[in-house]
Amino acid sequence: MLKPSEPAMQPGNDERPVGEIVHQLVEQGKAYAQAEIDLGKAIAASKAQAFKVPAILLATAFLLVQAAFCILAVALFLALLPLIGPGLAGIAAFLIFAGLGGGLAYLAVQKIGDAK
Repeated sequence: MLKPSEPAMQPGNDERPVGEIVHQLVEQGKAYAQAEIDLGKAIAASKAQAFKVPAILLATAFLLVQAAFCILAVALFLALLPLIGPGLAGIAAFLIFAGLGGGLAYLAVQKIGDAK
């Protein structure tokens, strides 16, 4: 009589059903995906923490530059006031700064178009 060469090849009670193996594989895949998501979140949080202080400083600098720009606009209005009167001085100051803003916006749109 022939004897099997390996005892593991014989069907026995210690083998698990395919469904259970597939379920375990799916659960391990979910755990791996969750670990990757958690790692991505940790990396993003670390980078966000590193940029927190520079972002606050940049926002503060922007507010100060905006205040300086407003002071410049008022100074231009006050300089034009004795020359052409209050109405025309306001319109002239508005047109000057609106033209500057429009020119910068146009330049920005052109740069974005060139980048594409």
